[in-house]
Amino acid sequence: MALSKTERRDRIRFRIRKTISGTAQSPRLAVFRSNKEIYAQIIDDVNGTTITSASSRDKGMDVSKMNKVDAAKEVGKIIAEKALKAGVEIISFDRGGYLYHGRIKSLAEGAREGGLKF
Repeated sequence: MALSKTERRDRIRFRIRKTISGTAQSPRLAVFRSNKEIYAQIIDDVNGTTITSASSRDKGMDVSKMNKVDAAKEVGKIIAEKALKAGVEIISFDRGGYLYHGRIKSLAEGAREGGLKF
């Protein structure tokens, strides 16, 4: 029996989450991609708290004039800026079951350009 897209993604996501866990020293950068938007959170799994988050829907973002890949790169830069303000420099990247290309790769590159190490 063939798996649906979401079932396949969930299996990959759970497999990733078995190995990747965020701590206070190295929190997890979790990414969610919808059809139109992209969301990123920096999470401390030990304490169960979200340190900071950013998305393409935030008030400062003007994504109407850019494509989705460019918007993802901007979200990466913004999440990096917020993380550095919160004192986070080293993270673990959780791609959330998505393939590492396109918008996910663009977000990761934007976060690296913003100063995050992973």
